[in-house]
Amino acid sequence: MIRYFPESALGQLEFDKIRDLLAEKCKSAYAREKAASLRIHTRLEFIQIELQRTSEFKSLLEQGQYFPSEESLNLSRELKLLGLSGAVLSGEQFLQIRKLADALRQVFHWFDRERRLAYTGLASVIQDTYYEKTIIQLIDEILEENGLVRDKASPELAEIRMSLFRKRNELRRVFDRIVAKLNKAGFVAETEEAFLNGRRVVALFAEHKRQVKGILHGESDSRKTSFIEPEETIGLNNEIFSLEHAESREVNRILRELTARLSVHAPLLQAYHDIVGEYDFINGKARLAIDIQGIHPNLQDGSHIHLIQAYHPLLLLYHKKSGKTTIPVNLKLDDKNRILVISGPNAGGKTVTMKTVGLLQCMVQAGLLIPVHPHSTMGIFKQIMIHIGDTQSLEFELSTYSSHLINMKHFMEQANGRTLFFIDELGSGSDPNLGGAFAEVILLELLKKHAFGIVTTHYLNLKVMANKTPGVVNGAMAFDEKSLQPLYQLIIGKPGSSYTFSIAERIGLKPELIQHARRLVDEDHFRLDKLLNRTEQDLRNLEQKDKELQKMLRENEKLKTELEKTLQKEKHQQQLQMLQEQNKISAERYVFLKEMERKLKQIIFDWRKAENKQEVIKQMQALLFNQKERPVTEKVKKKFDAKYMEVEGNIQAGSAVKMKKSHQLGTVKELRGKKAVVQVGLIPITIDISDLVLIREKVIPQTPV
Repeated sequence: MIRYFPESALGQLEFDKIRDLLAEKCKSAYAREKAASLRIHTRLEFIQIELQRTSEFKSLLEQGQYFPSEESLNLSRELKLLGLSGAVLSGEQFLQIRKLADALRQVFHWFDRERRLAYTGLASVIQDTYYEKTIIQLIDEILEENGLVRDKASPELAEIRMSLFRKRNELRRVFDRIVAKLNKAGFVAETEEAFLNGRRVVALFAEHKRQVKGILHGESDSRKTSFIEPEETIGLNNEIFSLEHAESREVNRILRELTARLSVHAPLLQAYHDIVGEYDFINGKARLAIDIQGIHPNLQDGSHIHLIQAYHPLLLLYHKKSGKTTIPVNLKLDDKNRILVISGPNAGGKTVTMKTVGLLQCMVQAGLLIPVHPHSTMGIFKQIMIHIGDTQSLEFELSTYSSHLINMKHFMEQANGRTLFFIDELGSGSDPNLGGAFAEVILLELLKKHAFGIVTTHYLNLKVMANKTPGVVNGAMAFDEKSLQPLYQLIIGKPGSSYTFSIAERIGLKPELIQHARRLVDEDHFRLDKLLNRTEQDLRNLEQKDKELQKMLRENEKLKTELEKTLQKEKHQQQLQMLQEQNKISAERYVFLKEMERKLKQIIFDWRKAENKQEVIKQMQALLFNQKERPVTEKVKKKFDAKYMEVEGNIQAGSAVKMKKSHQLGTVKELRGKKAVVQVGLIPITIDISDLVLIREKVIPQTPV
């Protein structure tokens, strides 16, 4: 476990409030007790598995997946009794134990092969145990679902209950007959009957009680009604009473025997109880992580802190309720820079920043997810030392500075390379020059011990020292001098001004008082603070310009991306048009080939019938071997346009026509439905009428001589 100083260290870091929030998320007494005593560990393997389990359960909750851990079972007393010799558990207690065993059955059933591989952390909770189905079987053999012992739990119990059933029926018949008789006589009160001391009695008007033989068991508060057990039913009531006692004894014997049989499983059931409580505890940590936006940071075994966008979890919850914005912290402590000196104006967030780092470190080592960026890296420290606020002791009559020095003495004596310390206002409480000198010595001694830590200060000498000492780095809380408002943002690498005179001017202090104060301050001291002030403002302006530049670069990158998308789209469109043109050419070639096929078939047909084979051969040669077909076609078209013209009208036998595709001329010999037989030269061709155009010869005017 981690060592911490002083005893109130965890309280000062508000770790106790985190414990309380976690306890509220737990249902079982086991989980609430574990949350209340949440410890901070130093073993990397233990911390890693705790964080992994919480992260896996958080993932299940965020995805809305079911996990069988909803039962809140507090069975510490029952399990303790189960382990005692001669103890007897009631039927209701056995039902609770059955629920516990069934909860583990569901857990083991949930972890199939795929889930065991996907959720190794959660699966490791049950890796050292097993599910024993005998527990539920033993209970189900004896008890009903309502917790009553079954009739068949033993032959003796079955016989006793059968006898009870018969005697109660007999008593009911006899009693009903007696009540009817007395009611007819007008002796029976409004309630008619009741049970007193386990005996069935009749309610009579008090004035008639001596007229009915039997045992008086009592009277009403008003003494107007008497409750009498009729003489005829006394024997039956006695028998029933005796049987009920026999039943109770047999039930007790059966339950004692069941307790003894289950006692061999007491250690296993205790393990089950702890497992259910452990899953409830993990569930609580996961729910807390969701509330504070916690994640699993990177872990390394050693002294190291690298926080990216880290939030104080309690401040984050508070601001979430009030609708305010929380400013994250970014800092890094490693072997190169082990100590951070934070300066800046009061109420600027120095102490909150320091507490944020300390609380997050404690939470991680306690196995809790923390509100940081996933790329953050946390190390493992073995002791935490803290000095925040006024630690003056009335008991020992110590001054504030004396108490401060005693704590610093402990820090310097006990610190080592695995120590994380936090000191608020180092050197305060004494003469500024002397206190500053001691503060510098303390800081150097802690640096020699290789300790890691954060210090807040207003001393200029510490700011100067941090600037020139390897291993120590300056940090400043940003402050807006114009609005006189803290920005709660940590800037690493430079010291900060206390803005003493600026604040005095802004709140309206008299100018002559401010000037008087300036004259009292050492000139070099004042010049340095003013320089820090101006440097901080200049740095803020540079940061603002850098943000604007980054914004412009992002916009430029966005425009570049959009332009590339547009060019890509245009290129795609051009490729698409090219493909369309290629497809168009392919389509034209296809039409041409189909036409060639048709013509060849026609030539073959003509060859078979023609007497002049030579003419057909010429046509075939012209069709197959004419390499200048297209130019010839164009020439034919021009020749046609010079002599003929297309006209409107119906195509009939004897009409002069032109083929649309080849521009060949012919005469229609006959019509066959939607086709026509056209005489082209010596060869008749059958063609669709839709592929023909009606033509006539142009009339060319004669030129006068």
